[in-house]
Amino acid sequence: MSAQIAYRGLREWLTLVEQAGQLQRVDGASWVEDIGMATEVLHHTPGSPAVLFDRIPGYPAGYRVLANGLNSRERLAITFGLPLELAPIELSSRIAARARNFAPLPFEYVQDGPVLENIHTGDDINIWEFPVPRWHDQDRGRYIGTGGFNITRDPDEGWINLGTYRVMGDSGGRHAFFYASPGKHGRIHRDKYFARQEPCPVAVVAGGDPLLFLAGCTEHPYGLCEYEWAGGVRGEPYRVIKGQYTGLPIPADAEIVLEGFAHYDDLKEEGPFGEWTGYYASSSRPEPRIEIKAVYHRNNPILVGSPPNRPPDEQSFYRSYMRSPLLKEELEKAGVPDVQAVWCHEAGGARLFVVVAIRQRYPGHAAQAGHIAASCHVGAYCGRYVVVVDEDIDVTNLEEVIWAMCTRSDPAASIDIINRAWSTHLDPRISPEDKEKGRLWNSRAIIDATRPYEWRDRYPAVNMPAPELRRRAVEKWGYLAKR
Repeated sequence: MSAQIAYRGLREWLTLVEQAGQLQRVDGASWVEDIGMATEVLHHTPGSPAVLFDRIPGYPAGYRVLANGLNSRERLAITFGLPLELAPIELSSRIAARARNFAPLPFEYVQDGPVLENIHTGDDINIWEFPVPRWHDQDRGRYIGTGGFNITRDPDEGWINLGTYRVMGDSGGRHAFFYASPGKHGRIHRDKYFARQEPCPVAVVAGGDPLLFLAGCTEHPYGLCEYEWAGGVRGEPYRVIKGQYTGLPIPADAEIVLEGFAHYDDLKEEGPFGEWTGYYASSSRPEPRIEIKAVYHRNNPILVGSPPNRPPDEQSFYRSYMRSPLLKEELEKAGVPDVQAVWCHEAGGARLFVVVAIRQRYPGHAAQAGHIAASCHVGAYCGRYVVVVDEDIDVTNLEEVIWAMCTRSDPAASIDIINRAWSTHLDPRISPEDKEKGRLWNSRAIIDATRPYEWRDRYPAVNMPAPELRRRAVEKWGYLAKR
């Protein structure tokens, strides 16, 4: 099978990004403050480029940090081998088609790869050889794992999971932390080992193929290996080497990998960390440390950073494109007819505010769509609001969505509440007392912002021209709106 995607690995991807005019290089920024604060600015500036930081004070030239890599439609299109000019819904739909119409391809082991250019074990291990930034000014420590993924194996069933979970380095340079929210697949794996009082093998990939990274931070069915998904989407198997200590499959062309074991009886304070909700909501708590057995890295390694900032940011941007088509697919699989479009809005971190557009077919159709969107696998974790609108509303346009809410819903009749839904320590609205007691649930609001089905044909007409008339108006008079 021939590959559908032109690049292999991060470096070839960066070449394509630079050729598209989407990459900027910066020398001399410090890890202490500059890189994190520059990333904050980039995340909140529409159209900002990917930035490769080099010549970082205190580190050799060539030890680089990539930030803001996936914060544009063009760079997402490059990642999936799609045209650069696609509009949001079209790009999301094309990504979904790529992700849906594939045959899983198992990874294949190889004996060598660029990740083996440098191997450190024993006393030579020191993760601070890499210029790990302090991403937010109130973070407890430096997080080496934000733009990568953690590799684990289910001890009972044997399947491999790639999941994006934050990884803070410990001060000594030979340990790191493995934080994952309850219910996440990597956390389930870890909990199984710990229930047996066994260490959990784990490999932390801190820089590598952008497609594998997106696979690791997107919801997939339990038991599906992200290597197989990404290999199927790419059109060729991923090449991996076998970890020297854990036996885990490690990408052969990864930039930086930490291999080791998380121990159930070695806990230390982790966090706080500025998280995707826009708050330091998870505070700090004792978390298992990873005893690092080996560090692998390429010559002139690139650490990939994708730190969460207050939404909308890079994470919420690419997750909107990844999660929206997955949620639409789950609605359709659940039997909801005529789902026209779905968008997981950036302002809600691609989780807290979801919009579903339907063409109504029967009474209760909107409620059905809303409740399933709030409860299916893609929508269940740390949601808050689901808004269901008619097909004439552009789900990506917040102004249109709010207008529909204001004019087609009635607060007393149009809002359903779901209680005790799946949430997380990262939810800022759960009280400190409830978090201490493990009460990690919240409520969901389902807002029916459609025309009432029973009298929708008599609903007042919208005060806008017909599409063809508007098109002619734009062609004739659009120049007046330009400056």
